[in-house]
Amino acid sequence: MDIIETIKEQIANNTILLYMKGSPNAPQCGFSAKASQAIMKCGEKFAYVDILQNPEIRANLPKYANWPTFPQLWVAGELVGGSDIISEMFENGELQTLVKDAAVKAAAQTEA
Repeated sequence: MDIIETIKEQIANNTILLYMKGSPNAPQCGFSAKASQAIMKCGEKFAYVDILQNPEIRANLPKYANWPTFPQLWVAGELVGGSDIISEMFENGELQTLVKDAAVKAAAQTEA
């Protein structure tokens, strides 16, 4: 499968998806640590892709997303942004609402 197709599939199949360095329990950079902690505090399950284990995704996602850095948070198929945006949204309560609403909507679609 083409790497761009793989990325599209990952984004489509995961309501809340974080592309990061390392894993939420063992982040490999401060920005990824900050981002994953904020998302975990929202209390919803989320998927992640360790870009250090996936060099093709690491090389191609910035072009696909038109976003040069990692981490990248995707919610309901839309790019939210990187670490600073995630932190800012968490601080003002927007992230919790976004994540919760997306999780509720995804659960409703699964049950339907």
